Amino acid sequence: MPEPQQTLVSTEWLAARLGQPGLVIIDASWYLPAQQRDPRQEYLDGHIPGSVFFDLDAVSAHDTSLPHMMPTPTAFASAMRKLGVPDGAQIVVYDGLGLFSAPRLWWMLRAFGARDVVILDGGLPKWKAEGRPLEDGETIRTPAHFNARLDHSVVASMADVQKALAENTAQVLDARPAERFRGEAPEPRPGLRMGHMPGSKSVPFAALLQDGRLKPAAELAKALDALGVDPQKPAITSCGSGVSAAIITLALVVAGRKPGALYDGSWAEWGVPDGPPVATGA
Repeated sequence: MPEPQQTLVSTEWLAARLGQPGLVIIDASWYLPAQQRDPRQEYLDGHIPGSVFFDLDAVSAHDTSLPHMMPTPTAFASAMRKLGVPDGAQIVVYDGLGLFSAPRLWWMLRAFGARDVVILDGGLPKWKAEGRPLEDGETIRTPAHFNARLDHSVVASMADVQKALAENTAQVLDARPAERFRGEAPEPRPGLRMGHMPGSKSVPFAALLQDGRLKPAAELAKALDALGVDPQKPAITSCGSGVSAAIITLALVVAGRKPGALYDGSWAEWGVPDGPPVATGA
């Protein structure tokens, strides 16, 4: 995975560059089913001018029952081509909650080799709150070549997580709310067990945010330390289905730490009734 040249950009930065050649803006909004929001319809109703919509569920592996797993490089390249995202583009991603699903696409793009991809700090809520322009309908860009080569080292499998926990070679950081980690609250997806992977650490993604934005680097470092994250130890991030885990990955990068890998299957895979052992409590 390429080293990030930059990670977050401001609304002022983006507003000054709207329409520039080589700049691609992507609405990466995705919501939990319980939120009952339609990201594509919201995009059509009003989005940052020139932005295209990335459908996380559509651009995923379709040979598994697990939600929005990483697609093949060929499938991802095809999706980027259709969206008009060329090799070498400067890519800005955002979402409708401020910071929730945008880090997932940021991580995917970097995993497939994109070098210049950043996240809009504060996302669409901040853009709207500042009274900045919106446009409706769908933006159609000219199809462009996108070369996708997956860095397999940044995608963790269940076997990778089991080995890391058994041999204590990496810390597994769980982004789900603490109540779900402890097994005190049910999972939003039916049929999954409650609890966490034995030996994993609870790092609720909400503890890394403030008003829908990622905390500043110094505050992130303090928050990670307070949650018991070892700055010297490799990390594997996890969550319910591989979306909010990317928020921890982003936080690690901004805090100047190694991002490690993301467990793509996350609790949707681990928590099935016949899955690996589950622990409850703190």
